[in-house]
Amino acid sequence: MRVLHFYKTSFPDTMGGVEQVINQIARGANKFGVRTDVLSLTPERVPRTVEIDGYLAHRARLDVQIASTAFSMSVFLRFAQLAKKADVIHYHFPWPFMDVVHFATMVRKPTVVTYHSDIIRQKHLLKLYRPLKWRFLGDMSRIVATSPNYLATSDVLAKYEHKVNVIPIGLDKTTYPVPSPEKLTYWRDRFGPKFFLFVGVIRYYKGLHILIEAARGTGYPIVIVGAGPIEEELKAQSAQLGLRNIHFLGHLPDEGKVALLMQCYGVLFPSHLRSEAFGISLLEGAMYGKPMISSEIGTGTTFINIADETGLVVPPSDPIALRNAMKYLWENPSAAAEMGLKAEARYWRYFTADQMVRSYVDLYRELMTSWC
Repeated sequence: MRVLHFYKTSFPDTMGGVEQVINQIARGANKFGVRTDVLSLTPERVPRTVEIDGYLAHRARLDVQIASTAFSMSVFLRFAQLAKKADVIHYHFPWPFMDVVHFATMVRKPTVVTYHSDIIRQKHLLKLYRPLKWRFLGDMSRIVATSPNYLATSDVLAKYEHKVNVIPIGLDKTTYPVPSPEKLTYWRDRFGPKFFLFVGVIRYYKGLHILIEAARGTGYPIVIVGAGPIEEELKAQSAQLGLRNIHFLGHLPDEGKVALLMQCYGVLFPSHLRSEAFGISLLEGAMYGKPMISSEIGTGTTFINIADETGLVVPPSDPIALRNAMKYLWENPSAAAEMGLKAEARYWRYFTADQMVRSYVDLYRELMTSWC
């Protein structure tokens, strides 16, 4: 069996949430005898095709990007060539240009699309895109939601519930580096034995402005790992409030990130908008046995973090509630430790990469059988 994944970006060029999911599926499916091609766009002058952990990553030239949508003329031919060899086409939504490529190349293969998120921010452009979106999703053989929570709260998915499978995102812990003793000591000496941690790209929907407000008057050390478009704005907010307990580290190599995940007291994930559809770094916190604090936004974050079991869940955009949640964990170490143990147990039960990959491979086989 051969599967083609198609998305605007992919590993090794970028490693956001969707890219990480594609990488995990492609690597894992190889163990089940599934050959995988991944096609994406890149602005860089890089080799056209590279092999990564048993699968092939193909890149087409990115010509222009408008309103977060990437366009490429050369990708039409490249996609058609790869689709011809594939048994199943696996798309990753949202990316409106992908819909155009699908119809322009007249794909006649079983198709599955992983529905990573509703389109939240581009409301005016969404009105123009909506007819194409409905046609594209209607043309898919199967749609995958990444959590039952998102399926239950998405108006879009509700229209296609008859052909939606729920396959939670999974992570392979063995692919994460083991930090050296020196690295662990370095971070412990820098931040002490007890600190909260946020990891993620610093975007508008991550709720970090709410976290900064919640940190006022607490003194709790809060470490923020990641870079992004509003990073300087948040640093200015923190400086204006005179907060010395918030530490912006920017982007870190994986070893540093893992060292901080292993040593932190708890993981903070204050995302306040539905643009946060799942929460990979929240899941990483569970994987390393940490109690979590997240917001109830009707998405996969509350499928990972179960209120009062694996951590605490607060209303979105509520700095006082977030501050009280941090205070509770900080002052109740036994309860925090118990939540961390339950978080890790939940990871092993629902969120391993092996479980995710097996579910996708079973779906591919089912689609191929029904197509024939």
